Amino acid sequence: MKKFLLASVSIMFLSTNVYAEDTKIGILLGFTGPIESLTPDMAAGAEAAIAEVNAGGGLLGGQVTGVRADSTCVDSGAATAAAEKLITSDKVSAIMGADCSGVTGAVLANVAMANGIVMISPSATSPGLSTVEDNGLFFRTAPSDARQGQIMSDVLMDRGFSSVGVTYTNNDYGKGLADAFQAAYEAAGGTVTINASHEEGKADCSAEVGALASAGGEVLVVAGYISGGGKCLTLTSLETGAFDTFLFPDGMIGEELDGYGGSDLDGSMGTVPGTDSPGGAKMVGIGTANGFNGTAPYAPESYDAAALIMLAMASANSSDSQVFKDHVMKVANGPGEKIYPGNLANGIEMASNGFAVDYVGGSAVTLIGPGESSGSFREVGWSGGKEITVQYR
Repeated sequence: MKKFLLASVSIMFLSTNVYAEDTKIGILLGFTGPIESLTPDMAAGAEAAIAEVNAGGGLLGGQVTGVRADSTCVDSGAATAAAEKLITSDKVSAIMGADCSGVTGAVLANVAMANGIVMISPSATSPGLSTVEDNGLFFRTAPSDARQGQIMSDVLMDRGFSSVGVTYTNNDYGKGLADAFQAAYEAAGGTVTINASHEEGKADCSAEVGALASAGGEVLVVAGYISGGGKCLTLTSLETGAFDTFLFPDGMIGEELDGYGGSDLDGSMGTVPGTDSPGGAKMVGIGTANGFNGTAPYAPESYDAAALIMLAMASANSSDSQVFKDHVMKVANGPGEKIYPGNLANGIEMASNGFAVDYVGGSAVTLIGPGESSGSFREVGWSGGKEITVQYR
């Protein structure tokens, strides 16, 4: 009888392994478009989390596969088509993405909700996404620009700048950030001389820079994209002498900016989500081991978004979004064993066995309100043409 029971148990485990299916997670980012210089590190961050789980034994009895798709950052039609393919053809169980706010909202409304698929964005920051209808399917490991606008105002006021011009990319991200910043800055006593939109894809932005220069201001706030309109506005301002001091929010922060701004950026300022937490330090080693910059803009948040998807699946013992969506906040906020980058496989095992986990990750994850990061920010500056960290806020 004992041998029979042992044989039955062995067959049961064998059957579980035989019929276990791999889990697919979509990685929907703008591999082309105005943030294409940022997304390689972001995608690599998500894929590093997946590789870590696979090396530690996998998830739900199988392995995890990341499937890349291009959001373009700015073309909602292309992004929704890419997301539709991820779900209907590639059969992903969740989406790590999208990245830019406008395409993220479009994918959520037109694809994710229709198919009941969880999305966790590492970088969509529009305040409008805090109140969007999502059926409990949408989360983000990045903080809302309502907070970034306040941080930007604090940076300027702390340095004694009392008047600025603002240019923003004409979409949900740019408009939401520009409005949040203006409200915070004016409440603190600052003056916004002009708050004007710019379009992506223009080779000549001299007219826009002329209008900004006419309005004046000690600093130009460029709420744009590093490889798109923000680049044009920055270079034209420098070339014409319209402005020589800038404040760059998150969409403009990255190595590419150093490349085309150089030492002309010395004295300028920037803000981007970031933390000096233990998890942030661990991302340095994760990046080195996997061939990417683990502290690049939104790379930690991308690692964390993929990690939260997998931990929630493990906690729910299911890759069905309708089941595991209710576990995302649970594994993100604890209470439970704190899980950092490099310890993700242990977190998966614990969550799978019913133990409580508190995912801290690379960006000090705490999800508030509708499932968005409470967020801390890294204030940056430039010295000798190179970006430097000034402090964390």
